[in-house]
Amino acid sequence: MKHIKILGTGCSNCKATLKTIEAAAQAADADICLEKVEDIGEIMSYGVMSTPGVVIDGKVVHAGGVPDRKTVESWIKA
Repeated sequence: MKHIKILGTGCSNCKATLKTIEAAAQAADADICLEKVEDIGEIMSYGVMSTPGVVIDGKVVHAGGVPDRKTVESWIKA
């Protein structure tokens, strides 16, 4: 199971990122644990200065802007 965190304070891009990851995981029938992190201190602890950020299994894989669906699918399959 992959543990995925969406880092962001709740902006529209953060919500879109969450929906994209949920949809890609569902389409791939992937077993993931999805968590939304809105605490600015925790977000900063990952070194993310531009949200949304995406952390998979403790590693930052994306920061700033909404990732495209193909990129998200590659994260889930990896």
